[in-house]
Amino acid sequence: MSKAVYIATGESESGKSIIALGLMRMLLGKTKKVGYFRPIIGDFPYGERDNHINTVLTHFDLDMDYEECYALTGIELIQKKNNGKVAEVIDIIIEKYKSLEERFDFVLVEGTDFSGEGLFVELDINVLIAKNIGIPTIIVGSGRNKTEEELVSSLHLAYDSFVEKEVKVLALVANKVDNEQMHTIEKAITNELSDDILVSVIPFKEELNNPTIKEIVDELKAEVVLGEANINNQVGSFAVGAMQLRNFLTHLTENSLVITPGDRADIILGALQASISENYPKISGIILTGGIIPEETILKLIKGLKEIVPILSVEEGTFEIANKIGAIRSHIYANNKLRIYNSLNTFEKYVDIDALANKLITFEPDGITPRMFQYNLVKKAKKVRKHIVLPESNDERILNAAARLINLDIVDITLLGDENKIKSALTKHAIALDLDKVNVINPSTSDNYDDYVHTFYELRKHKNINLDMAKDFMVDVSYYATMMVYKGDADGMVSGAVHTTQHTIRPALQFIKTKPNVSVVSSIFFMCLEDRVSVFGDCAINPNPNAEQLAEIAISSAESSLAFGIEPKIAMLSYSSGTSGVGEEVDKVRKATEIVKKLRPDLKVEGPIQYDAAVDMQIGKKKLPNSEVAGQASVLIFPDLNTGNNTYKAVQRETGAIAIGPMLQGLNKPVNDLSRGCTVDDIFNTVIITAIQAQ
Repeated sequence: MSKAVYIATGESESGKSIIALGLMRMLLGKTKKVGYFRPIIGDFPYGERDNHINTVLTHFDLDMDYEECYALTGIELIQKKNNGKVAEVIDIIIEKYKSLEERFDFVLVEGTDFSGEGLFVELDINVLIAKNIGIPTIIVGSGRNKTEEELVSSLHLAYDSFVEKEVKVLALVANKVDNEQMHTIEKAITNELSDDILVSVIPFKEELNNPTIKEIVDELKAEVVLGEANINNQVGSFAVGAMQLRNFLTHLTENSLVITPGDRADIILGALQASISENYPKISGIILTGGIIPEETILKLIKGLKEIVPILSVEEGTFEIANKIGAIRSHIYANNKLRIYNSLNTFEKYVDIDALANKLITFEPDGITPRMFQYNLVKKAKKVRKHIVLPESNDERILNAAARLINLDIVDITLLGDENKIKSALTKHAIALDLDKVNVINPSTSDNYDDYVHTFYELRKHKNINLDMAKDFMVDVSYYATMMVYKGDADGMVSGAVHTTQHTIRPALQFIKTKPNVSVVSSIFFMCLEDRVSVFGDCAINPNPNAEQLAEIAISSAESSLAFGIEPKIAMLSYSSGTSGVGEEVDKVRKATEIVKKLRPDLKVEGPIQYDAAVDMQIGKKKLPNSEVAGQASVLIFPDLNTGNNTYKAVQRETGAIAIGPMLQGLNKPVNDLSRGCTVDDIFNTVIITAIQAQ
């Protein structure tokens, strides 16, 4: 079941507030705790608040603070986007959203609607956010001032934008549609859509789209002279009182706003009298222009009326004010209960609530996005704090990663090396790492050196290691760091930025050793592609595993996948799919697949299978139509190191994917190897997965 839904639009003034209010009432009728979140809000002067948030919090009395309900303002978003920090934007939004997801049974997420950014930017932002927080979407479009073709086209464009990024669209809502077009527009939108998309059409309603007197007061900064009690009156249209009264009265319509100079007592009194007369429509209010207030005798006469509509005063002239009022856009706000109730009733009348609720209940998210995966890694690492040793303090990448890890308060860090040399390196490279917050150990002068030497000697004397040799080994940072892990003085080790893979993992194989029932140490990479996270194994350790080893690598990789929140669907890769291929290598993969099925019948596994059939749904269904894995594999097992290593590097370089790892599998305690070409991000991510392994 989904725990959230995203209301999106590609335009301003779509009327999605009606949908947000209606959904909130529907959700509160079906679950106890519902949260509200707007990832991006508009920009407001100091002390002012977003009207959407204020309305929802106030009307539904939600147990939330205002600051919890949004992540960034529009200007903050644009600044970060211009500086190439879109990933940082997504990280901030994910963190805010996930904190609400933990607190509430359901979260209603309302997308951006600030104007001036343009249709495609608006769509891109909404798609990016919905994709990365992994929730389904309801798309809202406005039919106001659009032809039928333009409305249908804009909704289909928005729909395609979400679907192309594999965001599930639950419903399309065409709002503000002319009554006579409702049926044809619903039919046109539904055409070419799958049957499971709910389509709703809501007619244009003046009472929901025209401004109230309060909105006009706020926009014009008008003075309320009389009638403040009725400031939420709805404006139907406006009538300029510049002619004689007998002619002006013929221009009044229901809920007209009268605009007239402040010295036209005849128009003022005539409009008020008409409003209480059975022979004329009611007016919503009067605006007095030119900064003129009627004389006291006229005001006294007005105050004596039983019902007084709001009378406002402005400095500008009549026609300037008329133009300004015509440009005012209406909004729903907390104090206007009548409009809120009208919105709720409109939603319930034109949207199939039961069908929509059923879609929300039955929706299951498919996979996990890279940004969400990385967020979950950090969150999981923080949950049970671990201590990681980094033996290569002579490398500036290690020091930069350590600074980042300490600043984010994710793990405890020990650096191996000479403290003075580390201080010099920090100064030279301007790295802001507070050494008071990390442990710095020089192996040869450490308090544990002698103990480690004797422990190593006892563990390896059967291999003809003597004490002098043990002393030499314990000066080596890789051996010393691994011994820290073995003795429980650190929870895990990350190395390899400077040293070879063999140098990094040999100590672990010598005395940390493998887990029970594990015969082979293997590795995986978490490949963070644009729209999913896949597990690649083994791309770093075993040159040419046999069928039994390949099966064990597959099972270990599936278990690692599951431990990190990715449902394992295993593809045993080869140069052919199904039963079509012959040859020694494809036979090895076929045998390994059978071993996996026998040892772990609970796992979904397919093999042999080609890479394209494993990850592309159309190709997968064509080559292996009855497979549970083809086209949707999440764990890809390569037949040998040559294939795996080249493939992961090709995918990484050609697609811009983030490759987190390698993460070693099968050891009793976590030791992980870096590539000598690793980046600071690689080190940062590898330390985090090492800490999680240690949990």
